[in-house]
Formats: sequence, C-alpha cells, structure tokens
Amino acid sequence: MGITLWPFIILKEKFLKEDKVFMNHERIHFRQQAELLVLPFYLWYGIEFLLRWLQYKDRYQAYRNICFEREAYANEKDPDYLKKRSFWRFVRFI
Repeated sequence: MGITLWPFIILKEKFLKEDKVFMNHERIHFRQQAELLVLPFYLWYGIEFLLRWLQYKDRYQAYRNICFEREAYANEKDPDYLKKRSFWRFVRFI
C-alpha cells in the first residue's frame, strides 16, 4: 500500500493520500525516523524484523510485531496522537 522513506511517503495508489488513518500511520513513521536520525531507524527496523521472523517464523507476524509498526498500528486512528506523543514513544512497544 505504501512506505515511508525519509523524506517521502510512497503510495501504491493515489487514493491512499486521502485515507486519514493510513496517512497518520505513515506520519508516525516519519516521527520515528526523525527521532532516530533516519539511518539508525532503518537498521533497527531491519534487525528487529529478522529477530521477530526467527521468533514467529512468519514474515507477516514479524512485520506486525516490530516496535515501530506496533506503535503506528496502535495509534493510527487517533488524529491527535502526534501532538501528544512523547519522544521515543516506540520503545514502549518493544
């Protein structure tokens, strides 16, 4: 559907730009990437994905349990989440 690669959100379909929940999810990833100064975010994401894949032996389960994704999915429906989100909030989802 889409991916956030600093500083862009790349969408598979143009209509996703109007999906408020989807865009909020991706904006949460923007904040995570900014907090980790971009490159460390991708390293952490990749390493955690591999560890979760070993843990769950399922790629989708691994993806859904990465701390960054857990935070984004848990809060994507809250349009005010980024206004009240604390710094490095994703660590609570490890």
